[in-house]
Amino acid sequence: MSREVLIEQARNNMAHGDAGTIPQTSEVFKVPAANYYDETRWQEEIKKVFKRMPLMLAMTAEVREPGDYKAMNVGGVPVLICRNREGQINAFANMCAHRGAQLCEEGTGNKSRFTCPYHAWTYGLDGQLAGIFAPEDFGEIDREDYGLTKLPSLERAGLIWVTLDPKSTLDIELFLSGYDEMLSHFHFEDWHHFASRRVDGPNWKIAYDGYMDLYHLPILHKDTFGPAFPHKAIYYSWGPHQRVAGPIAGLKDMLGDDVEKWPTEFLTAGVWTIFPHISIAGFEGGGRSVMISQLFPGETPGTSYTIQNYVMEKEPADSNAVREARNQFEFLKYVVEDEDYATGLKQQQALETGLREHVLFGRNEEGGHNFHRWVDTLLETDDEDLPRLFQTG
Repeated sequence: MSREVLIEQARNNMAHGDAGTIPQTSEVFKVPAANYYDETRWQEEIKKVFKRMPLMLAMTAEVREPGDYKAMNVGGVPVLICRNREGQINAFANMCAHRGAQLCEEGTGNKSRFTCPYHAWTYGLDGQLAGIFAPEDFGEIDREDYGLTKLPSLERAGLIWVTLDPKSTLDIELFLSGYDEMLSHFHFEDWHHFASRRVDGPNWKIAYDGYMDLYHLPILHKDTFGPAFPHKAIYYSWGPHQRVAGPIAGLKDMLGDDVEKWPTEFLTAGVWTIFPHISIAGFEGGGRSVMISQLFPGETPGTSYTIQNYVMEKEPADSNAVREARNQFEFLKYVVEDEDYATGLKQQQALETGLREHVLFGRNEEGGHNFHRWVDTLLETDDEDLPRLFQTG
């Protein structure tokens, strides 16, 4: 069924390309400029978006084998993701139940158990307390009550979602709104993780606006890759998650009438964004690849950081392929850091003067309309009403 959806979207993209049209919203959309720098609102976004919504924090390729783990800090919350001996993914607060020390340094690795560096309490891959240093001196406790704090998690389509609130009642599958089925056509579970790095940027919404915006490509990126792509965009939504594709002219004769032979690379072209902080964009460099960008708020309203993950359909076969992939990875760093985020940081500085009441998203920028409406809605929605919100889409 999901492939049929991709085919229908491809037909729609081709029809708009041949006709020279794109769908447009009924009106231009205004977003208050203060939404990008107001401290109170930013704190609400951390609390009601990043600490309530499932976040895509890892890829299967990073924690493929039993004992593999990934430790990271997300909005001030230390998170530990690991694969147990049965091959299942678990997520925990990276915090010993004894006195709260973090068990692992940020990064990835493989362990059979996790040992606290402070007092050597040990935990199994299931988060259960397995051992207490010098138990005869410590005293009696019920070990069942002192395992690691488990966080809701779900592995789908080669990606791993974690909710930072251990008491969350929002089902991650419900939140995904069927989007994981669409992403499954990439088969990321079989892909190779080539490299990751951090890039600093402006307010997280300024950064995210750019990921859904094709309007700027031939302008801001005129000296890199922009001229190769149209500025026109077609948006598809699954709940708060959006795919951005471009109209494609003249491909019907090339592809033929047998849709079963249409290549998956063509059907999945474009930018796939996972609310509230992920962008997946395809490239060629040493082989078919994607940049999976994980965007997180920084320490102030005017800052953010992005983890760029370069993932390849196949591991580079030789030194030439490795070199091509590395060159592509470095090129994408330049595009984001020196073009997108450099512009965004100056935009941030200008907006913080308070000299503009609002910013605009045109009728051709529907992705921004949808994104900001979802953020606004979440700030207004109580915890108990979240499931209903995603049931209605």
